[in-house]
Amino acid sequence: MTATAKSKTDEAASPTDELDPADVVAADEAAAEEAEENAKAEKAGEKDGSVVTADDSADDSDDDDVIADDDEEVAPRVSSGVAAGAAAVVSAVLGLSALTGTWTSRIAAERETLMGQLTTTQTSSPADQIASVYGNAWHTTALVNGGFALLALVVGIVVLIRPAFGTPGTSKQAGWVRSVAWAGVALGVVGIIMSLGMYFDLFASMPTPPPAAPGAGAGAGAGS
Repeated sequence: MTATAKSKTDEAASPTDELDPADVVAADEAAAEEAEENAKAEKAGEKDGSVVTADDSADDSDDDDVIADDDEEVAPRVSSGVAAGAAAVVSAVLGLSALTGTWTSRIAAERETLMGQLTTTQTSSPADQIASVYGNAWHTTALVNGGFALLALVVGIVVLIRPAFGTPGTSKQAGWVRSVAWAGVALGVVGIIMSLGMYFDLFASMPTPPPAAPGAGAGAGAGS
């Protein structure tokens, strides 16, 4: 009885101790499918992460474009401010030159003096000699200085009114630019007034020769 029970126990235990090859294959296939699904899930996660990174990079690039555009807008303002300052200084220098005289006006006056000396003769009257040698040179100097004064006035006014017709963002000039431009305008106005007074002999009349002596003509005739 005991031997029979032992044999039955061995027969019942043998199927459980030994693995069926079909079950092993099925388990391997299940593990392979699970690993494949995990790999697909990881790839999907990586793709999602790359999309987010692309969006972030796109946002960063947009921000960089905006900053670059802002820099490009600021650059003309700086260049226009420098140009306005230079023009204001030029206006002031031209106005000062109109009051003190320039090399151009001196050369023009000397030329008129030389032309007057070449055109006058001994038979010319003293008034004609004074007008040819002195008067023409004086008036030429007044004209040249007046031209410098007018140019200073125009440049100064352009600097002052330019923001009203310029590009957006240049509505305000620097304080020193406006001050120098106003100085150029003031010097230009004073220079024009001085030049007009010189040309029309308002500040100093043209020199006149002394009148002839009453008996000079008679004495000359008697001696002949």
